[in-house]
Amino acid sequence: MSEEAVFTVQNLIKTYPGQTKAIDGVSFSLHPGECVGLIGESGSGKSTLARCILMMEKLNSGQMWFQGRELLQPRFGSSYRVFEGQVQAVFQNPASSLNPRLRIIDSVMEPLDNLKNRTPVIVQDCRKNRLKCAERLLDMVELPSDLLNQYPHELSGGQKQRVAIARAISSEPSLIIMDEPTSSLDMITQAQIIEMLMKLQKNIGFACLFISHDLATIQRMSDQIMVIQQGRVIDHFAKEALFSSERHAYTQSLVHKYAKRRS
Repeated sequence: MSEEAVFTVQNLIKTYPGQTKAIDGVSFSLHPGECVGLIGESGSGKSTLARCILMMEKLNSGQMWFQGRELLQPRFGSSYRVFEGQVQAVFQNPASSLNPRLRIIDSVMEPLDNLKNRTPVIVQDCRKNRLKCAERLLDMVELPSDLLNQYPHELSGGQKQRVAIARAISSEPSLIIMDEPTSSLDMITQAQIIEMLMKLQKNIGFACLFISHDLATIQRMSDQIMVIQQGRVIDHFAKEALFSSERHAYTQSLVHKYAKRRS
C-alpha cells in the first residue's frame, strides 16, 4: 500500500521463563483503513502478540513504530500516555472488559475523560456535552441511548460488546486490536457485529488487527490474513487466497479442521 503504515513491528520476540518463545520473530505492518486477520490454534501466540503490541506485556526484543515514531520498551505499561488514545482494544469477554460498578455512560466515556485536550472529529460538535457525546457513540454502535444509565449486568452479551466497541472508537483511534471480539456471541449477533465493525472501519478509517478462530469471520473482515504457529507467522496472504491449495500446509490443516466443524 502507498500510504505510510500506522503500525509496524519488526522481529518481535517474547519468551516466558522456562518456556520456548511465545512470540518468535514476528514482523508486519498495518496501514490506514486496512484490516489484517490473525489466525492460529489455541496457544499459538495470538493473544500474547496482541498484549505485547498494546504494551500490556514487555517484549524481550524487537522494534515497534506507531505513525513513524519508534516506541521504546521502557515505557511499556503506560499505553494511554504513549498512544494518547490512538490505539484501542476490544477483547473476547465483554463482561470482564467493563467495570461492573460503572454506568454505561462512564464506561463509554472513559477514553475521552482521560484525553481532555483532544477532540476527535466524530464528537467534535458535542465534545463539551458529555451526555451528547455518549449518545452519539451508542448510536454509532446501534444501541439506544436509554442504556447509558444502566450497568453492565443489565445488558446482554451482544450489547456489552457493542458498548466495548463504542468505548474503543470514542477517541477515533488509528488502530484497534480486536482479540476474538465475537467468539462469545451467538451466530446471528456475531454477523450483526461484524457488519457494524466493517461500517465503522469504513467511516472512521482505523487500521485493525483482527484475531479470531473463525475463518469465515476472518475472511469477511480482513484484507490480509496472517497465520501464526508456535509464535511464528508462517503464512501471510490476501484474503481471497485463504482456501487456495497453494497455502502453507499448516494453513491448509486449519482450513480442513474448520470445514469439518462446519459440516
